[in-house]
Amino acid sequence: MTGVDWLEVCRDAAESVERALAELPTRVEREPRVGDGEGGDETTAIDAAAEAAVVARLEQVPTGFTLVSEELGTRAFGDGGDGLTVVCDPIDGSLNAKRGVPFFSLALAVASGPRMEDVELGFVHDFGTGEEWTARRGEGASLNGSPLEAPPPKERVEILSLEATRTDLVAEHAAAMIGFAVRTRVMGSLALSLCHLAAGRVDAVVSLKPARSVDIAAAQLLVRERALAIDLPDDPPFAAAPLDLSARSRVVAAATPELCAELAARLGPPR
Repeated sequence: MTGVDWLEVCRDAAESVERALAELPTRVEREPRVGDGEGGDETTAIDAAAEAAVVARLEQVPTGFTLVSEELGTRAFGDGGDGLTVVCDPIDGSLNAKRGVPFFSLALAVASGPRMEDVELGFVHDFGTGEEWTARRGEGASLNGSPLEAPPPKERVEILSLEATRTDLVAEHAAAMIGFAVRTRVMGSLALSLCHLAAGRVDAVVSLKPARSVDIAAAQLLVRERALAIDLPDDPPFAAAPLDLSARSRVVAAATPELCAELAARLGPPR
């Protein structure tokens, strides 16, 4: 991809966000609202600081590309890169980050075109554990620089990870999961939950409200490189999903397409 070491760029960006977090140590500094993001959510101080840190690193990249980011929206760098797209969620799991719950991440994807199938590199950095999750298209997935070779998710779903978990959404859908999953987990970062699926730590993942490309573009590559299934049941096909800020569909992911289809059926139609 244009001769740039994008993995190094991603790692530098994660270090920059770490420094920004250190300057905002508690919720007093992290949670004040400073505006509204282009993705539709309110922008808090921690969101703005993390994105500014990532953008500062991206501005040093010696080639053109288009950035799609949670708060900033879409911005061309240089000549726009002739299709090269960087998709960024500076803090996936913002509420956890604001409250000091150590389960949130930086998610960066680098794509050769405008759709999910074009993602060439996925990078997710867990600020709680320090784990680095990466995938390259056609080359597999890695954890902390080593090939991700953990046992795959179980086809009998023992742990289902729920994301986008407003209380009303959980109440609406929880009963439908009886008989599908033995237990549930509610952790608060869709990117990290998908990484945990890729590692076989959970057996299925569902986002109870529509997700945007910034939420999934990086981690979905780990899922797919592990030959697992992921789908956008409200707006298929998954591969053609645009890398933009529109929230078009809920997300389902599991060991097989059949499990994804069953999970989507249990969710029911979108409202």
